[in-house]
Amino acid sequence: MFLLIVRNKSSIVKPLLRRTLTNFVERGLSSNRNENHYDIIITGGGMIGTTLACTLGKNAKLANKHILLLEAGKQKVWSLPEKYSNRVVSINPGTYKLLNYIGAWKHIEASRYAAVKRLQVWDAVSDASITFGEEENTDNVSYIVENDLLIAAVNEEVKTVDKVKIQYNARVKDYHLPEYHENVTQITLDNGDTYTCELLLGCDGVNSEVRKAMKVNYLNWNYHQLGVVATLKLSESIKNIIAWQRFLPTGPIAFLPLTDNLSSLVWSTTPENAKELLKIPEDQFVDAVNSAMWKNYEKSNIIDQATRTFDSVLRLMNCPSDTVRQFPPKIAGIEEGSRAAFPLGFGHSLNYIGKGVALVGDAAHRIHPLAGQGVNLGFGDITCLNEVLGNAVYSGSRLNNLSYLKEYETERQRHNIPTMLAVEGLHRLYNSDFTPLVLLRSLGLQATHALSPVKRAIINQAST
Repeated sequence: MFLLIVRNKSSIVKPLLRRTLTNFVERGLSSNRNENHYDIIITGGGMIGTTLACTLGKNAKLANKHILLLEAGKQKVWSLPEKYSNRVVSINPGTYKLLNYIGAWKHIEASRYAAVKRLQVWDAVSDASITFGEEENTDNVSYIVENDLLIAAVNEEVKTVDKVKIQYNARVKDYHLPEYHENVTQITLDNGDTYTCELLLGCDGVNSEVRKAMKVNYLNWNYHQLGVVATLKLSESIKNIIAWQRFLPTGPIAFLPLTDNLSSLVWSTTPENAKELLKIPEDQFVDAVNSAMWKNYEKSNIIDQATRTFDSVLRLMNCPSDTVRQFPPKIAGIEEGSRAAFPLGFGHSLNYIGKGVALVGDAAHRIHPLAGQGVNLGFGDITCLNEVLGNAVYSGSRLNNLSYLKEYETERQRHNIPTMLAVEGLHRLYNSDFTPLVLLRSLGLQATHALSPVKRAIINQAST
């Protein structure tokens, strides 16, 4: 009778038997597990690595898996400072959902964050603009969170996950990835300690050693720009729920809301200008920021006439016009010591996976911050990988099954590559004052603003 049931219901019973047998074997092995062997080892305990460890640790389908997170730095005792950090991230709805899922958002919510109801972008050369979101809408376009606060929130939550172990001061000396006949990765630390794992996840950033060990092709270049950051004091208290971004000929400048009196500056500019901005007195820096947001550039009569005509056509068609918009706040000062700069570049690994290994976040991809999507791409990787690995274990497969890892690579590249190409195209398109290009981008901005389905498609792409 049992054989008859298996024969007739094989599509249901066989996976069930396989999962049962796998769980039984794993429970038996876990009690005798080599203390230096883990099912999953994650290298890099930053924002992405720690969130990945917490997410996988809370996945019920991975209940019997042991996870080790290797962090090169020291364990930090963090407390919320009175002053805001000058490094913040713009969290999209997809990332917000992930942080809620793992329980980290409650720690952020109990501390501080800013909700962005509206994003307003415009071209300094032509004044063409586009707006995303509405102040009256209950949905938020994004959330502004300090980097340190986000990491602290995830660190607080990962402490509640028993099967995740974090080792600090863990500097990796060597990775031995599995050969054709092997199924285990070996990791050697500077202090001589050796660990093995079934699956290695590289979350070790732009200069990823895991990626180098994989020997994959990596496409990258420097933008020859620096991102200048600072915490800005507004000239007056306002309902600060709008993120402002203006495309200058030398790169975009953005104000991201923090409080009714503070905003965070992200200004992409030439290395020469960035170095000058860092060393000039505070009052001159404030003047430079206000000028960048408010300065009137000489406009081409051809571009001006074309954009006015196109705007009239759009209004005749009852499409939204870009001529009605709010103006950004004036800046009165900056928080002392908040000025800093960091280099900007592009990078993309042609492969995210290999035998027993996968890349996540900046280790796999890096983009210009003009769209605020860099970190969100990494969080999207986490959501996808968490689902893929859960499905692999649920079906009775190994964590390093290349078929499942290939699903992760394919799904994420289908999302990441179009996003990266779009951001790269915007960077090149706006990094010029060549009249035909200015006309093209201005009319394109007006058309996108007027066509609601196109705007929704952009928002949907940026929210996942």
